[in-house]
Amino acid sequence: MTDSSRVRIVDSADVSPDATIGEGSSIWHLAQVREKARLGKNCIVGRGAYVGTGVVMGDGCKVQNYALVYEPARLAEGVFIGPAVVLTNDTYPRAITPDGTQKSADDWEPVGVTIERGASIGARATCVAPVTIGAWATVAAGAVVVKDVPAYALVAGVPARRLAWVGEAGVPLVPADDSGRYECPQTGHTYREHEGILTKETL
Repeated sequence: MTDSSRVRIVDSADVSPDATIGEGSSIWHLAQVREKARLGKNCIVGRGAYVGTGVVMGDGCKVQNYALVYEPARLAEGVFIGPAVVLTNDTYPRAITPDGTQKSADDWEPVGVTIERGASIGARATCVAPVTIGAWATVAAGAVVVKDVPAYALVAGVPARRLAWVGEAGVPLVPADDSGRYECPQTGHTYREHEGILTKETL
């Protein structure tokens, strides 16, 4: 499933032969990529990171050191997962059932986190499934996300709340006028807010 001549997998990494690793991707020391995971082209999985069974990652994703991406997470193109981030997959976690027996895979239904194109999750943040992180949103370091995050939102805190809007460059936007328009100070692109939703204006 993987052309080893076109990917970099270091000797200490544990990559299932049933995983698919896209061309140009790198799997670093002590990382684990489980069965049926599908990584796109030019992805990076850092030291000690975990990518669960059947996780799907688009092209150009970065999973930094010791992040835990539990199945069935879905990451779109260009998603950044910071160091020690956790994407959970169990709404009601328990080690045992009510009768005291150890829970098995048949005793629960995994639910995943969905992260849309270009979004970034800061170091040690936790996203509690089944939340969706919108495109180009930024989750601040240490945040705990328990509800969906709209596109272009900057959220922080426990639980995470929106503090500002960010553009596709990741830089906080500044008001352009009093009508709900914002501008990126880095790129000059403009955005418009309407009823809590931000959209990029076309030139």
